[in-house]
Amino acid sequence: MVRPPLRALFGPSFRLSSRSSSRLSFRSLSRLSSRLSFRSSVRKVGLRCGAAALASAAVVSGCAAPGPDSAAHPAPGQPPARRDPARALDSYATRLAAERARLAAAARRWGLVGTPLSPPAPPATKPTITARKGFEVDGQEEEHLPPVFTTVPTKQKIVFLTIDDGAEKDPAFLRMMSDLKIPYSAFLSNYLIKDNYSYFRTMQSQGHTLNNHTLTHPYLPGLSYEEQKGEICGMQAVMKRRFGKAPTVFRPPYGNYNGDTLRAAKACGIKYAPIWDEEVFVDHWEYREWDRSLHPGDIVLTHFRGRNDWNGTMVDDMRRFLDKVTAEGYAVARLEDYL
Repeated sequence: MVRPPLRALFGPSFRLSSRSSSRLSFRSLSRLSSRLSFRSSVRKVGLRCGAAALASAAVVSGCAAPGPDSAAHPAPGQPPARRDPARALDSYATRLAAERARLAAAARRWGLVGTPLSPPAPPATKPTITARKGFEVDGQEEEHLPPVFTTVPTKQKIVFLTIDDGAEKDPAFLRMMSDLKIPYSAFLSNYLIKDNYSYFRTMQSQGHTLNNHTLTHPYLPGLSYEEQKGEICGMQAVMKRRFGKAPTVFRPPYGNYNGDTLRAAKACGIKYAPIWDEEVFVDHWEYREWDRSLHPGDIVLTHFRGRNDWNGTMVDDMRRFLDKVTAEGYAVARLEDYL
């Protein structure tokens, strides 16, 4: 360390004692001691002030611990922190109310008595599907054949809408079901859809599942095993080629089947063979059960039909279906979410 000259410490009035050039006077030593003490104090005060200034800067720059009003700054590339759960909840409630209002308006526009109910979320654990009692075939369990069933086991008030064949291709039906957000499963036969695959691709793009209903809609028990396999596997190939996916769900035409039907279906990649518990027409309902009523998990059948076959349209048919299930407190759920 370089020491400053004594004159710098005491100023121009500093002089060495006249008696000795090597010794300082008593008064000079006292002044020197005072100056050094003062400078040390100044230096300490400066260090303390500098530390305080740095601490203040840290608070201002966000380096200090955040206060209650400080903003969260996530690392680059991370989503922003949710700072107000109450506001997010209010926003969700607002969107939910707006969607319910939209559905209510759509229901009025399509002539429904009430607004269709929204289904619950799909189950985290799917129910175990087994063949309905009395609907089994020989070797059903031993060969792990696709189960034939009419109801999905659930306690929730939901039903499943399924629509067969593909003869009628009504654009208004697509708009209605899209507006109302009603899920359904289509079981298609190639001889009826091959003139307009794009209609069913639109249906698929709206989130509805396309399933197998054979190539030509024959009475399957009247065919050999190989003939049945040709009908089912042939439709699987059409579905894969035209819609990008071979389904795992198959419905035998007319609900008729035998052991060969289910063995052929399994060989073609089929896992489930649902039929139905109720059938809805444009002007009436038909029931499988003696109590003639809906039950939780029931599968409902209707057809792609119009005025050439019915006294009404598919929109009229859906109006009858939705008015009944809504009035009885049922929502329409997606069948494949439970399989």
